[in-house]
Amino acid sequence: MTHPEISFPPSKLLLIAALLLPLVAILMVDLRLGSSGRLPRRAETCQGAVNEDVIISREQLAEFLTISERDPRTRVEEVLQEPYCQLPSLSVRAGAIAERLVYPLAFDPKTWLVVLYEESEYAGYRFLIQ
Repeated sequence: MTHPEISFPPSKLLLIAALLLPLVAILMVDLRLGSSGRLPRRAETCQGAVNEDVIISREQLAEFLTISERDPRTRVEEVLQEPYCQLPSLSVRAGAIAERLVYPLAFDPKTWLVVLYEESEYAGYRFLIQ
């Protein structure tokens, strides 16, 4: 018994390849990420004392976001008050060491607001998802 030969026109082969390639790429990325769903990153660990009771409200966050970079550090501290903890300092530009203080969000405790200070000036922020 002979089997009929199956042949596809080149345009259909190209279409099949175009559809399979992204699928294979997605599967490879998913396997690389593992079960966490995130790319591995350097762990951020608090240094020194941790104040477990500290969280900031939506209102505090909204007011904080109105503060301009290079405003005095005291202005930020009036809004956010005492930090949850401090992360290791880092160099963000030549000759400037940035101190990083952490404030967990009340409405999403796994998300930290990390505030940067250079000496007595507010230098920026970022959100860190734990």
